[in-house]
Amino acid sequence: MGRCWPAALLGCAVLVAALAAAVECSVTYDKKAVLINGQRRILFSGSIHYPRSTPDLLLACHTKILMVFSRFAQYYFEERYDLVSGFPVWLKYVPGISFRTDNEPFKIENEYGPEGKEFGAAGKSYINWAAKMAVGLGTGVPWVMCKEEDAPDPMAHVFRSPSGCAAFLANYNYKSYAKVVFNNEQYNLPPWSISILPDCKNVVFNTATVGVQTSQMQMWADGASSMMWERYDEEVDSLAAAPMLTTTGLLEQLNVTRDSSDYLWYITSVDVNPSENFLQGGKPLSLSVQSAGHALHVFVNGQLQGSAYGTREDRKVSYNGNANLRAGTNKIALLSVACGLPNVGVHYETWNTGVVGPVVLHGLDEGSRDLTWQTWSYQVGLKGEQMNLNSLEGSSSVEWMQGSLLAQNQQPLAWYRAYFETPSGDEPLALDMGSMGKGQIWINGQSIGRYWTAYANGDCKECSYAGSYRAPKCQSGCGQPTQRWYHVPRSWLQPTRNLLVVFEELGGDSSKIALVKRSVSSVCADVSEDHPNIKNWEIENYGETEEYHKPKVHLRNALGWKDVSLLSPRPALAEIPAQM
Repeated sequence: MGRCWPAALLGCAVLVAALAAAVECSVTYDKKAVLINGQRRILFSGSIHYPRSTPDLLLACHTKILMVFSRFAQYYFEERYDLVSGFPVWLKYVPGISFRTDNEPFKIENEYGPEGKEFGAAGKSYINWAAKMAVGLGTGVPWVMCKEEDAPDPMAHVFRSPSGCAAFLANYNYKSYAKVVFNNEQYNLPPWSISILPDCKNVVFNTATVGVQTSQMQMWADGASSMMWERYDEEVDSLAAAPMLTTTGLLEQLNVTRDSSDYLWYITSVDVNPSENFLQGGKPLSLSVQSAGHALHVFVNGQLQGSAYGTREDRKVSYNGNANLRAGTNKIALLSVACGLPNVGVHYETWNTGVVGPVVLHGLDEGSRDLTWQTWSYQVGLKGEQMNLNSLEGSSSVEWMQGSLLAQNQQPLAWYRAYFETPSGDEPLALDMGSMGKGQIWINGQSIGRYWTAYANGDCKECSYAGSYRAPKCQSGCGQPTQRWYHVPRSWLQPTRNLLVVFEELGGDSSKIALVKRSVSSVCADVSEDHPNIKNWEIENYGETEEYHKPKVHLRNALGWKDVSLLSPRPALAEIPAQM
């Protein structure tokens, strides 16, 4: 037997739920519940995007949901490619393809409800095909698709079979309790909750009264992990020396890069007459740039003039800023940055990325000069990418700056390199990137991913999870970086001399980057008299016992479990110190 891997296909995307336990066990499904060693269990799971994690971390999870991103790729299961990832950029160039509709080259789906309504009859036909395909596989487990009420399997709320009955009672009102009469019994349902009755009689679980623990985390720096940094600057001035291509007008980014890099340079020149008024102390020139996203950095004669970004709601970028031009020939270089490919929406295969124009220079004696349709040169990627500075071999191919030269912080388009020793212990590790701006990270040649120390705006005053989810609901960390710590898998580290490479787009203070450990300072959970009380119901063997099961929470720290029962009718809070 060994490790136990039950798999339930939960959606056409496909979602896989798996439970891994380092004990021998058997897992089955009896059309009512998942049974582990013959006992019915409710599984709590977190959703994991496997490209953002590592196989060893996935194996460590007890219960997980994995999103399989695509079936359009070569089958290669080595290294971190245990499952094919993403919507590859070449998919949009398949002849006749149309994403997320009844289109033969595109047949994979999840969370389709809003898009299905947009597509109308074609969307309905497509989701019916997906449901029929999923159910027809005969997996023996129920299928559910997020945001889809009627596919694949019917969800009606009472399940009956010759062996018994199970029911789910729901209260969709997010403000008040609801009294429900079912099978001549009255049930009091908390707001926005579902009660589970495995025998159509006794409530053994309610989603509003989940007695799960909350772990208070702390991040602390390991003094032994201080790093000595070196720097290499991108050579913006030499960009036009060997362009990949030159053409009239502006090109869509992905059509040029084919996703080989996040970065595409748009380069052109502007001649300025020495008699221009702005050169004699007049109002400075300004430049406006319209881009389809996702981020844009503007350089004039090798100097960063400013940056602009799209948002989640509107990925388009509008840049308006000063342009420090001089007499004679000036070079304008626009660095367009893609922050990932879209995977949701209607016909997103037609969405553009990159500088689409217009690009206009304002304040000349002639008025405004439209640069959109003049000659532009293009360069895919960065010089550091071409030299593989992120790799163990490539990082030794250039001369890195050290000492006093490195102290010139806030340098845009800079590569940083440092070596560090692996911290002792087995706590999870992370990089504290709070002192940096925007860029990418590699450790021993492996990509940690993109980082972006953007500061969060919002309303963090009130929080209630009742009701439908909306992005502004239950916000926290207002005024703080949206992300500061970035996970470092220990499996990627060697005992000594680990290579850390950071590419910084905007400028930052690399001396404050720190490798930190994550620990749990305390764990707590609450339980009250409102938790379901199990009477005449014995989960283990369905006996007719009269034993009364008091509400209970299970707390777990690094050293083990502790059960805490409710000893009084008043709400109680149980907490275990981390050092216990």
